[in-house]
Amino acid sequence: MSLRDTISQALKTAMKSRDTDRLATLRLINAAIKDREIAAREGPEAPALTDADLIAVLTRMVKQRRDSARAYEEGARLDLAEKERAEIEVIEEFLPRQISGEDMEAAVARVIAAKGASSVRDIGKVMAALKAEYAGQMDFGKAGALVKDKLA
Repeated sequence: MSLRDTISQALKTAMKSRDTDRLATLRLINAAIKDREIAAREGPEAPALTDADLIAVLTRMVKQRRDSARAYEEGARLDLAEKERAEIEVIEEFLPRQISGEDMEAAVARVIAAKGASSVRDIGKVMAALKAEYAGQMDFGKAGALVKDKLA
């Protein structure tokens, strides 16, 4: 089952169970996907979005909500920050499991070896390979620091 089908099924389930908060977030997800589809149209035959495209949309949505939650906390609007965190939980259900810790270190070491990277100049090459292979599965801010440490 594709990611889009999974989201549609979750939307139907939320409608049936009358879970208004979850339903609102799922509708936001669908709206973001539709926006991405409209932006991707270039001609009469627009290619369908792949699961990787959908993961990128969902990842961006999570990042936006984390930034908003942080801003709301700084502005002492804890109720709005909590709402953003609840939306993050729903969105993250559709994202692949995040790689961290030792798994991230092993992935970085493997890609460095595969690319033959030996100096700081090769960071871009390594990061591009990581992003292609682990899209939506890795915090690339942390991965970038890890790559830099290993190649320094």
